[in-house]
Amino acid sequence: MGLAERRRAQGYSQEGLAHALGVDRRTVGRWDTGKTTPQPSLRPRLAELLGLDLDELDALVGPPQAALSESAGLPPRDHHGSGDLDDMIRRQFLRAIAVTSAMVALPADESESLTVGTLRGTAEDFLRMNGHLWHVYQLARAKSSVYPIVRDQLTTLNNTLSGQQETETRALCGAAGDLFQLAGELAFDGNRYTDAAASYTLAASASKEAKSYDLWACALVRHAYLDLYERRYADAAGTLSAAERVARHGDSSLTTRYWVASVQAEAYAGLGNLSACERALDTAEKVTDLSGPAHNGGWLRFDGSRLAEERGARYLQLGRLDLAEKALTAALGQDVLASGQSFRRRGAVLTDLASIGAKRHDPDQVLTYGREALHLARKTSSGYVARRLQRLQTDLGPLARDARMVELGAEIDAL
Repeated sequence: MGLAERRRAQGYSQEGLAHALGVDRRTVGRWDTGKTTPQPSLRPRLAELLGLDLDELDALVGPPQAALSESAGLPPRDHHGSGDLDDMIRRQFLRAIAVTSAMVALPADESESLTVGTLRGTAEDFLRMNGHLWHVYQLARAKSSVYPIVRDQLTTLNNTLSGQQETETRALCGAAGDLFQLAGELAFDGNRYTDAAASYTLAASASKEAKSYDLWACALVRHAYLDLYERRYADAAGTLSAAERVARHGDSSLTTRYWVASVQAEAYAGLGNLSACERALDTAEKVTDLSGPAHNGGWLRFDGSRLAEERGARYLQLGRLDLAEKALTAALGQDVLASGQSFRRRGAVLTDLASIGAKRHDPDQVLTYGREALHLARKTSSGYVARRLQRLQTDLGPLARDARMVELGAEIDAL
């Protein structure tokens, strides 16, 4: 039995199944004919609708395309795998950490015999360059354009790490923790989750070696985002709890612990815990009590300017649409340049407002905000905004008979 037969046996037309999944009818048609296979994010819901478990669904329609490519010895077609050069950089870094950690533990005369390579820049040089790269990353509309420079910087840092003394090693590990977080952000924005997870893990390891608690906590927060976007809220909450404990040992003048709280609110909202979510948001808002420069503009950028959009997004998660719309509209009214609101963040706010329209069965609101978010996604090539729009599709089911919604869904698919 193929997918089409199973679908009909469960009483679904192509349009009906598309409606239930929040996708275009033509997408289901392509699955029926075997031209494409369902995306991993849609498979749990599709299996539920067809009365199958995930293994049975894979047997019916085939595994995700990445698995097919790997079994044939080909590079994966999706963006979840990693390139050979990226893996090489990570392996070199792990080797360098292993060598330098051994040197720290040995007497000076023995550690000198392990020294290989030559110094190719001080920690201050790397940190200065890292700060510049974070600034370029934040301003770049096409984030992927920054990656070649980051990759070269990682290679140089790996070479420099080999065989330094303890003081310099710790400083260089701090620079590595900073740079690997940026590499993870670039991978995440390009939907390469495996690469992002590996980079964040290395960032946390390097930051721990450097005894840089704020940097370490931020790496854990970024790792938790991977679980949040896969809706594994309990896993994210566990990682964020660890980040919270690490941040307590950090610099109290920085905003790290308040950023942790703002992300914890998202995990609690995903778990349906309104009271815990609001407590976390209230903690995050204490960032406004800090005075002076409380973030570095690089790996730590939380300054409270996005609290309105964060609160709106959390209320949307919890189904409190009126509260969500009030907060999100206020966030949208902020001047992008004056508030420091990135195009990526603005795209997220627009998508959330479109989602509110979908939940209220208001196609005009969906189109107003959805099309503007689409424009931003195309303009910036942001995988982040594209992912948010793909999630919006799951809310469009009740409006599936509206031709404008079908057209919007097709445009989102084209991203």
